[in-house]
Amino acid sequence: MDDLIKKHLQDILTAIEEVESFFGNAPKVYDDFYSNLCLRRAVERNIEIIGEAMNRILKVDKDIAITNSRKIVDARNYIIHGYDSLSV
Repeated sequence: MDDLIKKHLQDILTAIEEVESFFGNAPKVYDDFYSNLCLRRAVERNIEIIGEAMNRILKVDKDIAITNSRKIVDARNYIIHGYDSLSV
């Protein structure tokens, strides 16, 4: 596997672990998430990082065997470019 792809996969793993750390052992309750602006922005930022890393992976290897890789990039794009149409 290409070293650049490994780096991007590590970035994805780090972002996932960071999101998990925001919640600790507490139950993940949507209302708690929604009422905490800092938490929402932090999770959004990590989704952006995950999507950008996946996008870069796909540029190197468009046939990489990662489930829903295109949807991951699409989620990132929706957050970044469609922020004004997000509804909660």
